[in-house]
Amino acid sequence: MTVQDLPRAEVGLDVVVERKELIAEDVARLTLRRPDGEPFPSWEPGAHVDLVLAPGLVRQYSLCGDPSDRTALQVAVLRERDGRGGSRHVHERLAEGDDLVVRGPRNHFPLVEAERYLFIAGGIGITPIVPMLAAAEAAGADWRLVYGGRTRAAMAFLPELEGAYGGRVSVRPQDETGLLDLDALLAAPDDRTKIYCCGPEPLLAAVEERCRAWPRGALHVERFTPVEDAGPRASFEVELARSGRTLTVPPDKSILRVVEEAGISVLSSCREGTCGTCETEVLGGEPDHRDTVLTDDERASNEIMMICVSRSLGPRLILDL
Repeated sequence: MTVQDLPRAEVGLDVVVERKELIAEDVARLTLRRPDGEPFPSWEPGAHVDLVLAPGLVRQYSLCGDPSDRTALQVAVLRERDGRGGSRHVHERLAEGDDLVVRGPRNHFPLVEAERYLFIAGGIGITPIVPMLAAAEAAGADWRLVYGGRTRAAMAFLPELEGAYGGRVSVRPQDETGLLDLDALLAAPDDRTKIYCCGPEPLLAAVEERCRAWPRGALHVERFTPVEDAGPRASFEVELARSGRTLTVPPDKSILRVVEEAGISVLSSCREGTCGTCETEVLGGEPDHRDTVLTDDERASNEIMMICVSRSLGPRLILDL
């Protein structure tokens, strides 16, 4: 079986850091290649990968390179001084020539076809947007990018974006222009426009609030931080169709943890409902979706769920495990 035949979520590839470069204040871009020279699996704008940085240290990063170039993958990593250690590892310990493992790519933020696009990026949220701009341009779509950040020095990809697209890119450093004027940007709902937004949680929440009047499905966002889980936590059963077992999930444990404790292997990564690695098919029952990955339509279909955080609305779920 070749790499291309494997389900993408199961792909684990050895890679080498060919290049590490600082492209903005506290933003490092990594160029990764396979040491055997084989191509990477194909991917589309909006995709991300897991980087296995060290044992027990796995982080998700959006791909920001050229999807047509399957000889290399590129990610951009913001140093988060109050983070959990992944970005510090990249900035302080990772060096050119180091070996890593990449899993994926996966895409829960795909660019859908549209006549017009409004891209809104905040800070490092520009990374998944970069290949989207190239795709929109190649498709002949009408598009605009509004890109905010703390300062110009902290905003990655500025020279490339302004040089390639000129007036289609509106750069809005907060220290020069203040916060993005979302009221003006999103004042007129338009059924021909798709909005793509990635950035810090306050920006995403503000955009979502202002898009309530827009047509359903107009707004697409990507989060890499979990939302607060304030829902009820009752016990329920999960029937594992392939394993032939029924397990009880208590209030203080996730489905993922219970399944793992039963000795059943499930691929997972973030364990926060943000990466999509543990996506599992639902064969029966009604999930209580608590992830930040699935769209409203995907949640309503109840065909898949993220078992690291989501629970059950009823006494029993049947899963394809």
